[in-house]
Amino acid sequence: MKFLTLSMWPLEKTAEVSAASDKAAAKLPKEVRGGSNYILMCIPAGLNVPPGSMVSVSIDEGDSVEEMAATIYPFELAGGSAQVIPLLEVPMGGSAKADKKYGG
Repeated sequence: MKFLTLSMWPLEKTAEVSAASDKAAAKLPKEVRGGSNYILMCIPAGLNVPPGSMVSVSIDEGDSVEEMAATIYPFELAGGSAQVIPLLEVPMGGSAKADKKYGG
């Protein structure tokens, strides 16, 4: 399953957070590590970001909650915070069908 991960950390914790994230990512299978992280150059409207913080957005894949927690926990121990949002893949032009299927 794919997840959208919004991560935040204080600017002064960048070195610690990066090291923890790299260490956790090194334990993942190579096919899962192939994704990219994106550093936002702005703060999305409505996102409560403290001044002097960095924000990262990534799309991650995981087979279980335990697998996702294993990658996020070290990041949070180093001073970051993360919101993990499950993503539902819907084909273009298939929104109404997906809504009917999942919405009941």
